[in-house]
Amino acid sequence: MLLEKLVFDYSLPKIILIKLSGDWRISTGLFSVNEVIAQLASHPDITQINFNVAKDLRWDSGLISFLWKLIREAQAKNINVNCQTLPSEAQKLLALALKVDEKNIPPHKVAESFLEKLGEKVLSISESLRSGLDFLGDIALSFGRLIKGKAYFRGDDFMLLVQRCGVDTLFLVSLISLLVGMILAFVGSIQLKMFGAQIFISDIVGIAMVRVLSAVMTGIIMSGRIGASFAAELGMMQTNEEIDALKTLGISPVEFLVVPRVLALVMMMPILTLFADLMGVLGGYIISVGMLNLNGVEYFNHTQYSVKLSYVWVGLVHSLVFGVIVAVSGCWRGMKCERNAAGVGSATTSAVVTGITGIVIATAIITFICQILGV
Repeated sequence: MLLEKLVFDYSLPKIILIKLSGDWRISTGLFSVNEVIAQLASHPDITQINFNVAKDLRWDSGLISFLWKLIREAQAKNINVNCQTLPSEAQKLLALALKVDEKNIPPHKVAESFLEKLGEKVLSISESLRSGLDFLGDIALSFGRLIKGKAYFRGDDFMLLVQRCGVDTLFLVSLISLLVGMILAFVGSIQLKMFGAQIFISDIVGIAMVRVLSAVMTGIIMSGRIGASFAAELGMMQTNEEIDALKTLGISPVEFLVVPRVLALVMMMPILTLFADLMGVLGGYIISVGMLNLNGVEYFNHTQYSVKLSYVWVGLVHSLVFGVIVAVSGCWRGMKCERNAAGVGSATTSAVVTGITGIVIATAIITFICQILGV
C-alpha cells in the first residue's frame, strides 16, 4: 500500500528523491518509515533526501507524522532532508513538530541499594527544609512590611478569606467537636462506672477538650479544608502563570497572596477553638445527662471547677501555632507547585499531609514545654 504512494528515485548521485502521491490522510492509517529506512540502509552513500509532491496528494497529520519520523531517522544517520518542495502548510506544521523534543522514556532503573535510597531521601528532605525556611523568611519579611504599612493586598479579598476560614467552617468544627465530646464521655464512663464516679466525666471532657483536643481537631479540619484549598488555588495560579504576571507587575506574590491567607487563618483559629471547646463540653453534657442520668447543674459546676483559665490559654496557644502551620503549609505547597494538573493534585495532598504532621509535632513540643513549666 505504501509503495503505491511513495516512489524512490536514485538518478542523482548520493541523493534519494522520494515521490509522494495519493491519500496520506490519517483516516487511511498511519504509515511506517521502515521501508524508507531499509532503502537508506541499502544505499549507505546517500547524503540527502529530496521530495517530489504529486498534484493528487491528499494529506493531513498522517503525512506530518510520517515525515517527522523520517527526519528523525535521517538526522541519526547524518542525512540532510530538504523539505522545500513540500506544501507550505506541511512545512509549517513540520517545523512546529520538530521544535518539540519527543519525551524520552527513562530506561529501566536498576534496583537501588538501601544506602542509595536513604541518601536520596535525606537529600530530598534537606532540599524541602531549605525551601521551607526560605519561604518562612519571605513571609517574615512580608509581615515586617505589613507592620510598617508598606505591604499591599486587597481588603475585599482578605474579608472573603476571613469568611471562608471562619463562618464557612463553623458548622463542620461544631459537629466534629460535639461528637468528640460525646466519645470522650462514653469512654470515660466505662471506667468511672466501676467506682461510681460518673460525675468526673465532666472533668475528663472539659480538661481534654479545652487544653488540647479542641485545638487539634480544629487544626486537622482546617488542614483538610482550608490548607488544601490554599494549595489548590495557588497551584492553579502557578500553573496559569498568574503568579509570574504579579512578579512582572512588580507585586510580591507572598505579600499579595500569602500574607492575607496566613493572617485570616491565624485570626480565626482561636475563635473556632473557643467555640469547639463549648461544643465539646456540650457533647459531654448530652451523654452525661441524657444517658447516664447525671445532674446537669452539677455537671457544669464540676466543669467550671476543673477547667482552669490556664488550660484555656494553653489551648489558644495551640490554636495560634496550628493556624500558622496550616496556612504556611498550604501556601508553601501551592507556591512550589509544578505547572501541570498532576502537580496541583500533588501539592494539595502534600499540603494536608504537611499540615497534619506539623500539628502532631507541634502538639508534642508544646505539651513537653507545658510539662516543664508546670502549666
